[in-house]
Amino acid sequence: MADYEHIRTAEGRGSRNEDFYLALPYKDTTGKNSHQWRIRAKSYDYLTKHVLGSLPDGAFILDLGAGNCWMCFRLARLGYKPVAGDLLTNEDDGLGAASHLLKHLPTPFPRFQAEATHLPFGDGQFDAIVFNASFHYSEDYEETLREALRCLKPAGLLIISDTPWYSRDESGRQMVAERQAAFRRRFGTASDSLKSLEYLTDERLQTLEGSLSIRWVKYVPWYGSRWALRPWIAKLRHRREPSQFRIYVARKHARS
Repeated sequence: MADYEHIRTAEGRGSRNEDFYLALPYKDTTGKNSHQWRIRAKSYDYLTKHVLGSLPDGAFILDLGAGNCWMCFRLARLGYKPVAGDLLTNEDDGLGAASHLLKHLPTPFPRFQAEATHLPFGDGQFDAIVFNASFHYSEDYEETLREALRCLKPAGLLIISDTPWYSRDESGRQMVAERQAAFRRRFGTASDSLKSLEYLTDERLQTLEGSLSIRWVKYVPWYGSRWALRPWIAKLRHRREPSQFRIYVARKHARS
């Protein structure tokens, strides 16, 4: 956690300006990570329009990997009842940053410091659980999802958003090696104290289907023509395939 917070601070995550948090995900007022926030914004818009619309009014949604709680803030303003979960609690990039947002809501949303594999909730509490650009930090995908399914109501939605996907495992492993080398050069740490799995492949997703008796529905938001051309450009330049982002949704068995 200390390594991760060090890197996040150096990358310019967070701000002392309240307007930064209120503008997310649609604008990064610091200008330091604007490209990533544009991706988050498109994923969030797609999620609310095409996935969460099937939920009842006032649905309880657990935002796992909530970070500074921007998604919980947005969901609360749409009438949902969000709950934020994360390991980080600092006031710039963790759950403490919600102080910038809660004053703009009539009712504050709860925040819990928790590991995804040890959630402090009873069985069947949530209508949906969203891994918000966070699932790839898991050390054990099956254990993480099994715990999430426990906390879902029957027929509840299990959602993975903004986790890197690769068509080949080799590409994912190469990405991890490149990332760790870059972190060592820039920050003096590989940030690998926790052995996060870092990415998805079709094989990994299919394995989870079999072990958890679920079925994934894949959604592919449109991130723009430049994003769509990235795999072709990488192939022409003989580079590693770039990551892609999808939204994966599974419904808990109604009799579970």
